[in-house]
Amino acid sequence: MRRDAQRNRELLIAAAREIYAEQGVDAPLDDIARRAGVGNATLYRRFPTRGALIEAVFGESLDDTLRQGENARGAEDAWDGLVRYLEGIFEGLAADRGANDLMTTSTPDIPSLDALKAHHHQTVTQLIGRAQEQGTVRDDVTVEDLLFLLAALGRVVPASEATVPGAWSRHLHLLLAGLRAEAAAPLPAPPLTPDQLAGTLNSLTNPKQQG
Repeated sequence: MRRDAQRNRELLIAAAREIYAEQGVDAPLDDIARRAGVGNATLYRRFPTRGALIEAVFGESLDDTLRQGENARGAEDAWDGLVRYLEGIFEGLAADRGANDLMTTSTPDIPSLDALKAHHHQTVTQLIGRAQEQGTVRDDVTVEDLLFLLAALGRVVPASEATVPGAWSRHLHLLLAGLRAEAAAPLPAPPLTPDQLAGTLNSLTNPKQQG
């Protein structure tokens, strides 16, 4: 890549990182090109799809989240591993609106994000299962229960962070307290199936598909 082309790529990534953190990943590409000081044509030459730009911006943070998941899986106490893992996830969601969008909604055409979400699902599945075996998580909790709750809480984190920084930690721990075995009580409805959860989360990004 020529030096000027490399410089334009770096400018676009830096501008996109700033704008995604402020506005989320649906921010207009025109705004990104303008902040980078390049034309739209240059942006599309470097990044032919929105997904390609998002992957370039968030690739390193996605890798970091994968490492957090691997560390959590290795925890001797599954409950402690789950808590530390989710605290790390939510710190990222609070710090960057774009990262929040990626983790709590459906964003197509980003292979590394798809891999991370699959890894995240496996991490939560392993930790919930082991914690139930260790007697620290109630037996009737499903992975879908937890993923639904995390997505619901995650969506309001950027707004709460702007109002009261760190407030999300209170609500995350209130959520987690409800998973504890000693808190078990009959629930009024069955858990969502994996397909029902996927449809619910997809509707956050594609509301016209509801019904």
